[in-house]
Amino acid sequence: MNPWLPTAPCTPGACAGHEGRVRCRPAAAVLLLAGCLCIMAGALGAPFVALLGAARRERLIRRWAYGVVRAFGVRVRIVGAPVEPAGALGTTGTLVVANHISWLDIPLVAAVFPGRMLAKSEIRGWPLLGPLAARGGTLFVERDRLRALPTTVRTIGAALRGGSRVVVFPEGTTWCGRGPGGRFAPAAFQAAIDADAEVRPVCIAYRTTPPRRTGTGRTGHNEPAEHNASTERNAQAEHNEPAGAAAFVGDDPLVASLWRVVTAAGLTAEIRVLPQIPAAGRPDRRELARRAQTAVANESANRPPESVHH
Repeated sequence: MNPWLPTAPCTPGACAGHEGRVRCRPAAAVLLLAGCLCIMAGALGAPFVALLGAARRERLIRRWAYGVVRAFGVRVRIVGAPVEPAGALGTTGTLVVANHISWLDIPLVAAVFPGRMLAKSEIRGWPLLGPLAARGGTLFVERDRLRALPTTVRTIGAALRGGSRVVVFPEGTTWCGRGPGGRFAPAAFQAAIDADAEVRPVCIAYRTTPPRRTGTGRTGHNEPAEHNASTERNAQAEHNEPAGAAAFVGDDPLVASLWRVVTAAGLTAEIRVLPQIPAAGRPDRRELARRAQTAVANESANRPPESVHH
């Protein structure tokens, strides 16, 4: 392992468990097939979508990306400011930055902010997702080659100056969603400064729905209102628990993660759109990265569960 690459303490065994409701195998298999077919449809249709006008293309990509997440049996919740259209010709694009938890992050962000993803070069070889990412204009980066970093920054800057929306996960690796997450690397923010682009932070979370509870006892009489209120509060607290089933961390195989997602019932993917941060006039990329990281971390801090790593 390259010592320069970011790492997280998250492991599949410690972080990717699911304690909620589960689907039966036939139902999970149907969802897995539906999700894969939806991705295949996107890969096959990408060349034709590229021929559409910008506005129609964005609408179609949003609907398709939303459909991918739903096809795998995951609900979607979008919270925050309205989405601005991608930059038109002659205008500067936007750098969208988000925390990173799962492979689901990619279609989830695209459901709100279709754009050119910055991704590790290994994704190019993934089945289904790799060809789709390449056709979608993904900017692939060789993370273990530090000498390639200046070229990557210039490529992102050129895309932003050309009006593209570029999506980056600046933590550089996935975390399970518990605790503060990783540090935002500043390299991509230098591209935003060079292009005088806006930075749009978004916060991603995956939650699980608690098992259903009833308010009646075995005798059929209603339980006291105080008990029902307490039960409702407990259920709400459980609903705020990060969904471990969605975490794609450590050496977790992609196939295992896919199966874990479709077998876990009651998953909700939540994306919160946070206020923009102007990059113009900020000479320090580290300051800009800290501001974006703080915005996402403060939003994540509203969730009560403590990290399993402390």
